[in-house]
Amino acid sequence: METSNVTLFDPRCRQEAPYTMEVLMQLDIFGIVLFSLLTFMATVSMLVFIEECVYIYKKVPPNKKAVIIWVTGGAPVIATTSCLGMWVPRATMFTDMTSTSYFAIVMFKFLILMIEEVGGDKAFLKHSENKSFKISTGPCCCCCPCLPDVPVTPRSLFILKLGSYQFALLKFLLSILSIVLWTNGNFSLGEMSSSGAAIWINCSIGVIMIIALWPVAIMFMHVRVALRTLKIIPKYAMYQLVLILSQLQTAIINILAMNGTIACAPPYPSQSRGYLMSQQLLIVEMFIITLVTRGLYRRQYDPIPELDDAEETKIVLTSKTPVNTA
Repeated sequence: METSNVTLFDPRCRQEAPYTMEVLMQLDIFGIVLFSLLTFMATVSMLVFIEECVYIYKKVPPNKKAVIIWVTGGAPVIATTSCLGMWVPRATMFTDMTSTSYFAIVMFKFLILMIEEVGGDKAFLKHSENKSFKISTGPCCCCCPCLPDVPVTPRSLFILKLGSYQFALLKFLLSILSIVLWTNGNFSLGEMSSSGAAIWINCSIGVIMIIALWPVAIMFMHVRVALRTLKIIPKYAMYQLVLILSQLQTAIINILAMNGTIACAPPYPSQSRGYLMSQQLLIVEMFIITLVTRGLYRRQYDPIPELDDAEETKIVLTSKTPVNTA
Protein backbone atom coordinates (compact mmCIF):
# COMPACT_ATOMS: atom_id res chain seq x y z
CA MET A 1 0.00 0.00 0.00
CA GLU A 2 2.87 2.35 0.81
CA THR A 3 4.50 1.68 -2.56
CA SER A 4 1.21 2.39 -4.31
CA ASN A 5 0.86 5.73 -2.50
CA VAL A 6 4.39 6.73 -3.45
CA THR A 7 3.71 5.79 -7.05
CA LEU A 8 0.52 7.82 -7.19
CA PHE A 9 1.63 10.99 -5.38
CA ASP A 10 5.38 11.34 -6.05
CA PRO A 11 5.80 14.14 -8.66
CA ARG A 12 8.55 12.16 -10.35
CA CYS A 13 6.03 9.45 -11.12
CA ARG A 14 3.89 11.85 -13.13
CA GLN A 15 6.62 12.85 -15.56
CA GLU A 16 6.78 11.74 -19.18
CA ALA A 17 8.96 8.89 -20.39
CA PRO A 18 12.69 9.69 -20.23
CA TYR A 19 14.89 10.47 -23.20
CA THR A 20 17.56 8.00 -24.28
CA MET A 21 20.38 10.11 -22.80
CA GLU A 22 18.61 10.15 -19.42
CA VAL A 23 18.42 6.36 -19.53
CA LEU A 24 22.12 6.06 -20.40
CA MET A 25 23.14 8.43 -17.60
CA GLN A 26 21.23 6.37 -15.01
CA LEU A 27 22.57 2.95 -16.03
CA ASP A 28 24.82 1.20 -13.53
CA ILE A 29 27.00 -1.84 -14.23
CA PHE A 30 24.09 -4.26 -13.91
CA GLY A 31 21.96 -2.07 -16.18
CA ILE A 32 24.69 -1.88 -18.84
CA VAL A 33 25.12 -5.66 -18.80
CA LEU A 34 21.35 -6.25 -18.91
CA PHE A 35 20.71 -3.80 -21.77
CA SER A 36 23.69 -5.17 -23.71
CA LEU A 37 22.56 -8.78 -23.27
CA LEU A 38 18.99 -8.00 -24.31
CA THR A 39 20.21 -6.04 -27.34
CA PHE A 40 22.38 -9.01 -28.29
CA MET A 41 19.38 -11.35 -28.03
CA ALA A 42 17.26 -9.08 -30.23
CA THR A 43 20.07 -8.83 -32.78
CA VAL A 44 20.55 -12.60 -32.86
CA SER A 45 16.80 -13.06 -33.31
CA MET A 46 16.83 -10.82 -36.38
CA LEU A 47 19.97 -12.49 -37.78
CA VAL A 48 18.36 -15.92 -37.35
CA PHE A 49 15.28 -14.62 -39.16
CA ILE A 50 17.37 -13.24 -42.04
CA GLU A 51 19.20 -16.57 -42.36
CA GLU A 52 15.85 -18.35 -42.37
CA CYS A 53 14.60 -16.02 -45.13
CA VAL A 54 17.58 -16.99 -47.27
CA TYR A 55 16.86 -20.68 -46.68
CA ILE A 56 13.18 -20.24 -47.49
CA TYR A 57 14.00 -18.29 -50.66
CA LYS A 58 16.21 -21.13 -51.90
CA LYS A 59 14.33 -24.20 -50.72
CA VAL A 60 10.63 -23.39 -50.51
CA PRO A 61 8.15 -23.47 -53.44
CA PRO A 62 7.01 -20.02 -54.63
CA ASN A 63 3.45 -20.35 -53.32
CA LYS A 64 4.73 -20.74 -49.74
CA LYS A 65 7.70 -18.38 -49.62
CA ALA A 66 5.93 -15.18 -48.66
CA VAL A 67 3.56 -16.68 -46.07
CA ILE A 68 6.30 -18.61 -44.27
CA ILE A 69 8.53 -15.53 -44.14
CA TRP A 70 5.66 -13.46 -42.69
CA VAL A 71 4.80 -16.10 -40.08
CA THR A 72 8.38 -16.82 -38.97
CA GLY A 73 9.05 -13.09 -38.69
CA GLY A 74 6.54 -12.57 -35.88
CA ALA A 75 8.86 -13.22 -32.93
CA PRO A 76 11.99 -11.49 -34.37
CA VAL A 77 10.03 -8.35 -35.28
CA ILE A 78 8.49 -8.14 -31.81
CA ALA A 79 11.93 -8.65 -30.23
CA THR A 80 13.42 -5.90 -32.40
CA THR A 81 10.64 -3.37 -31.75
CA SER A 82 10.81 -4.16 -28.01
CA CYS A 83 14.56 -3.51 -28.09
CA LEU A 84 14.02 -0.16 -29.81
CA GLY A 85 11.36 0.76 -27.26
CA MET A 86 13.72 -0.23 -24.44
CA TRP A 87 16.44 2.15 -25.67
CA VAL A 88 14.04 4.93 -26.74
CA PRO A 89 11.21 4.96 -24.15
CA ARG A 90 9.41 7.89 -25.77
CA ALA A 91 8.96 5.83 -28.94
CA THR A 92 7.11 3.02 -27.14
CA MET A 93 3.75 3.94 -28.64
CA PHE A 94 5.14 3.64 -32.17
CA THR A 95 7.09 0.44 -31.54
CA ASP A 96 4.02 -1.20 -29.98
CA MET A 97 1.84 -0.15 -32.91
CA THR A 98 4.41 -1.52 -35.35
CA SER A 99 4.69 -4.91 -33.67
CA THR A 100 0.91 -5.24 -33.22
CA SER A 101 0.24 -4.27 -36.85
CA TYR A 102 2.81 -6.81 -38.01
CA PHE A 103 1.29 -9.56 -35.88
CA ALA A 104 -2.14 -8.72 -37.28
CA ILE A 105 -0.73 -9.65 -40.70
CA VAL A 106 0.85 -12.78 -39.22
CA MET A 107 -2.57 -13.97 -38.04
CA PHE A 108 -3.95 -13.72 -41.57
CA LYS A 109 -0.84 -15.28 -43.09
CA PHE A 110 -0.99 -18.25 -40.72
CA LEU A 111 -4.50 -18.97 -41.97
CA ILE A 112 -3.22 -18.81 -45.56
CA LEU A 113 -0.26 -21.03 -44.62
CA MET A 114 -2.54 -23.82 -43.43
CA ILE A 115 -4.44 -23.67 -46.72
CA GLU A 116 -1.23 -23.64 -48.78
CA GLU A 117 0.16 -26.63 -46.88
CA VAL A 118 -2.87 -28.59 -48.11
CA GLY A 119 -2.14 -27.46 -51.66
CA GLY A 120 -3.96 -24.17 -52.12
CA ASP A 121 -7.62 -23.19 -52.38
CA LYS A 122 -8.57 -25.69 -55.08
CA ALA A 123 -6.81 -28.62 -53.41
CA PHE A 124 -8.25 -27.62 -50.04
CA LEU A 125 -11.81 -27.51 -51.40
CA LYS A 126 -11.29 -30.84 -53.16
CA HIS A 127 -9.79 -32.42 -50.06
CA SER A 128 -12.65 -31.07 -47.92
CA GLU A 129 -15.44 -32.00 -50.30
CA ASN A 130 -18.56 -33.14 -48.40
CA LYS A 131 -16.94 -31.98 -45.14
CA SER A 132 -17.82 -29.06 -42.87
CA PHE A 133 -16.20 -26.47 -40.62
CA LYS A 134 -16.78 -26.80 -36.88
CA ILE A 135 -17.50 -23.24 -35.79
CA SER A 136 -18.16 -24.00 -32.10
CA THR A 137 -14.57 -23.23 -31.18
CA GLY A 138 -12.67 -20.48 -29.41
CA PRO A 139 -12.33 -17.68 -28.79
CA CYS A 140 -15.86 -16.67 -29.80
CA CYS A 141 -18.06 -19.76 -29.66
CA CYS A 142 -16.24 -22.39 -27.57
CA CYS A 143 -19.19 -22.34 -25.13
CA CYS A 144 -21.77 -23.00 -27.87
CA PRO A 145 -21.45 -26.69 -28.87
CA CYS A 146 -25.00 -26.60 -30.23
CA LEU A 147 -23.97 -24.45 -33.19
CA PRO A 148 -24.36 -26.33 -36.50
CA ASP A 149 -21.35 -27.09 -38.65
CA VAL A 150 -20.87 -25.05 -41.82
CA PRO A 151 -20.25 -26.86 -45.13
CA VAL A 152 -16.85 -26.24 -46.75
CA THR A 153 -17.57 -24.18 -49.85
CA PRO A 154 -15.72 -21.42 -51.72
CA ARG A 155 -18.04 -18.94 -50.00
CA SER A 156 -17.34 -20.19 -46.47
CA LEU A 157 -13.60 -20.29 -47.20
CA PHE A 158 -13.72 -16.69 -48.41
CA ILE A 159 -15.59 -15.62 -45.27
CA LEU A 160 -12.91 -17.22 -43.08
CA LYS A 161 -10.19 -15.37 -44.97
CA LEU A 162 -12.12 -12.11 -44.74
CA GLY A 163 -12.69 -12.55 -41.01
CA SER A 164 -8.94 -12.80 -40.43
CA TYR A 165 -7.95 -10.18 -42.99
CA GLN A 166 -10.16 -7.49 -41.47
CA PHE A 167 -7.92 -7.30 -38.39
CA ALA A 168 -4.79 -6.66 -40.47
CA LEU A 169 -6.56 -3.87 -42.38
CA LEU A 170 -8.43 -2.24 -39.49
CA LYS A 171 -5.45 -2.42 -37.12
CA PHE A 172 -3.36 -0.51 -39.67
CA LEU A 173 -6.08 2.12 -40.11
CA LEU A 174 -6.62 2.48 -36.35
CA SER A 175 -2.86 2.89 -35.84
CA ILE A 176 -2.83 5.74 -38.36
CA LEU A 177 -5.84 7.29 -36.60
CA SER A 178 -4.06 7.01 -33.24
CA ILE A 179 -0.96 8.77 -34.58
CA VAL A 180 -3.08 11.55 -36.09
CA LEU A 181 -4.95 12.05 -32.80
CA TRP A 182 -1.66 11.91 -30.86
CA THR A 183 -0.16 14.72 -32.94
CA ASN A 184 -3.26 16.78 -32.12
CA GLY A 185 -3.02 16.00 -28.39
CA ASN A 186 -6.17 13.86 -28.31
CA PHE A 187 -4.55 10.44 -27.80
CA SER A 188 -2.49 9.17 -24.88
CA LEU A 189 -1.76 5.57 -23.92
CA GLY A 190 -2.15 6.39 -20.26
CA GLU A 191 -5.57 8.02 -20.59
CA MET A 192 -8.25 5.46 -19.75
CA SER A 193 -11.22 7.78 -19.19
CA SER A 194 -14.41 7.18 -21.17
CA SER A 195 -14.03 10.57 -22.83
CA GLY A 196 -10.57 9.75 -24.17
CA ALA A 197 -9.87 8.26 -27.59
CA ALA A 198 -7.40 5.64 -26.31
CA ILE A 199 -9.97 3.52 -24.44
CA TRP A 200 -12.29 3.34 -27.46
CA ILE A 201 -9.54 2.57 -29.95
CA ASN A 202 -8.02 -0.11 -27.71
CA CYS A 203 -11.42 -1.72 -27.11
CA SER A 204 -12.10 -1.72 -30.84
CA ILE A 205 -8.75 -3.38 -31.50
CA GLY A 206 -9.54 -6.03 -28.88
CA VAL A 207 -12.90 -6.84 -30.46
CA ILE A 208 -11.63 -7.13 -34.04
CA MET A 209 -8.66 -9.20 -32.84
CA ILE A 210 -10.97 -11.73 -31.16
CA ILE A 211 -13.06 -11.89 -34.33
CA ALA A 212 -9.88 -12.49 -36.38
CA LEU A 213 -8.70 -15.28 -34.06
CA TRP A 214 -11.89 -17.24 -34.63
CA PRO A 215 -11.35 -18.13 -38.34
CA VAL A 216 -7.77 -19.21 -37.62
CA ALA A 217 -8.97 -21.53 -34.85
CA ILE A 218 -11.70 -22.95 -37.11
CA MET A 219 -9.19 -23.68 -39.87
CA PHE A 220 -6.73 -25.26 -37.45
CA MET A 221 -9.38 -27.59 -36.04
CA HIS A 222 -10.24 -28.59 -39.61
CA VAL A 223 -6.70 -29.37 -40.87
CA ARG A 224 -4.83 -30.41 -37.71
CA VAL A 225 -5.10 -34.14 -38.50
CA ALA A 226 -4.22 -33.84 -42.18
CA LEU A 227 -1.18 -31.64 -41.46
CA ARG A 228 0.03 -33.47 -38.35
CA THR A 229 3.14 -34.74 -40.19
CA LEU A 230 4.05 -31.12 -41.04
CA LYS A 231 4.14 -30.23 -37.32
CA ILE A 232 1.12 -27.96 -37.61
CA ILE A 233 0.23 -28.45 -33.92
CA PRO A 234 3.53 -27.11 -32.49
CA LYS A 235 3.50 -24.36 -35.15
CA TYR A 236 0.04 -23.33 -34.01
CA ALA A 237 1.20 -23.51 -30.39
CA MET A 238 4.09 -21.12 -31.14
CA TYR A 239 1.72 -18.76 -32.93
CA GLN A 240 -0.62 -18.78 -29.92
CA LEU A 241 2.29 -18.29 -27.52
CA VAL A 242 3.46 -15.21 -29.39
CA LEU A 243 -0.09 -13.88 -29.26
CA ILE A 244 -0.47 -14.45 -25.50
CA LEU A 245 2.91 -13.01 -24.59
CA SER A 246 2.81 -9.98 -26.88
CA GLN A 247 -0.82 -9.04 -26.18
CA LEU A 248 -2.13 -10.48 -22.91
CA GLN A 249 1.11 -10.32 -20.90
CA THR A 250 1.79 -6.78 -22.07
CA ALA A 251 -1.76 -5.67 -21.28
CA ILE A 252 -1.59 -7.09 -17.75
CA ILE A 253 1.73 -5.37 -16.99
CA ASN A 254 0.50 -2.05 -18.39
CA ILE A 255 -2.70 -2.20 -16.31
CA LEU A 256 -0.66 -2.88 -13.17
CA ALA A 257 1.58 0.09 -14.00
CA MET A 258 -1.36 2.46 -14.58
CA ASN A 259 -2.93 1.37 -11.27
CA GLY A 260 0.27 2.17 -9.41
CA THR A 261 1.04 -1.46 -8.51
CA ILE A 262 4.39 -1.14 -10.30
CA ALA A 263 6.31 1.61 -8.54
CA CYS A 264 8.16 4.30 -10.45
CA ALA A 265 11.96 4.26 -10.50
CA PRO A 266 13.46 7.54 -11.73
CA PRO A 267 14.06 8.36 -14.51
CA TYR A 268 11.14 6.01 -15.30
CA PRO A 269 7.63 6.97 -14.19
CA SER A 270 5.36 4.10 -13.25
CA GLN A 271 3.83 3.55 -16.70
CA SER A 272 7.18 3.77 -18.52
CA ARG A 273 8.67 1.30 -16.06
CA GLY A 274 5.82 -1.09 -16.84
CA TYR A 275 6.57 -0.76 -20.54
CA LEU A 276 10.25 -1.38 -19.83
CA MET A 277 9.52 -4.58 -17.90
CA SER A 278 7.22 -5.79 -20.67
CA GLN A 279 9.81 -5.05 -23.36
CA GLN A 280 12.61 -6.81 -21.50
CA LEU A 281 10.48 -9.91 -20.96
CA LEU A 282 9.39 -9.95 -24.60
CA ILE A 283 12.97 -9.81 -25.88
CA VAL A 284 13.92 -12.92 -23.91
CA GLU A 285 10.69 -14.75 -24.76
CA MET A 286 10.77 -13.90 -28.48
CA PHE A 287 14.44 -14.93 -28.64
CA ILE A 288 13.55 -18.41 -27.41
CA ILE A 289 10.49 -18.64 -29.68
CA THR A 290 12.60 -17.57 -32.68
CA LEU A 291 14.97 -20.47 -32.15
CA VAL A 292 12.12 -22.95 -31.69
CA THR A 293 10.28 -21.62 -34.75
CA ARG A 294 13.41 -21.96 -36.86
CA GLY A 295 13.53 -25.67 -36.07
CA LEU A 296 9.83 -26.14 -36.87
CA TYR A 297 9.91 -24.50 -40.29
CA ARG A 298 13.36 -25.67 -41.37
CA ARG A 299 12.42 -28.92 -43.11
CA GLN A 300 12.91 -30.53 -46.48
CA TYR A 301 10.27 -29.12 -48.79
CA ASP A 302 9.17 -30.65 -52.05
CA PRO A 303 11.67 -29.71 -54.76
CA ILE A 304 10.67 -26.95 -57.15
CA PRO A 305 10.31 -28.43 -60.64
CA GLU A 306 12.83 -26.99 -63.07
CA LEU A 307 13.04 -27.57 -66.81
CA ASP A 308 16.36 -27.68 -68.65
CA ASP A 309 16.87 -25.90 -71.96
CA ALA A 310 16.11 -28.99 -74.07
CA GLU A 311 12.80 -29.61 -72.31
CA GLU A 312 11.80 -25.94 -72.55
CA THR A 313 12.61 -25.93 -76.30
CA LYS A 314 10.60 -29.10 -76.80
CA ILE A 315 7.58 -27.64 -74.99
CA VAL A 316 7.76 -24.37 -76.95
CA LEU A 317 8.03 -26.20 -80.31
CA THR A 318 5.17 -28.50 -79.39
CA SER A 319 2.95 -25.57 -78.41
CA LYS A 320 3.73 -23.80 -81.72
CA THR A 321 3.08 -26.86 -83.95
CA PRO A 322 -0.25 -26.36 -85.81
CA VAL A 323 -2.89 -28.95 -85.17
CA ASN A 324 -3.77 -31.08 -88.23
CA THR A 325 -7.52 -30.96 -88.59
CA ALA A 326 -7.66 -33.20 -91.65
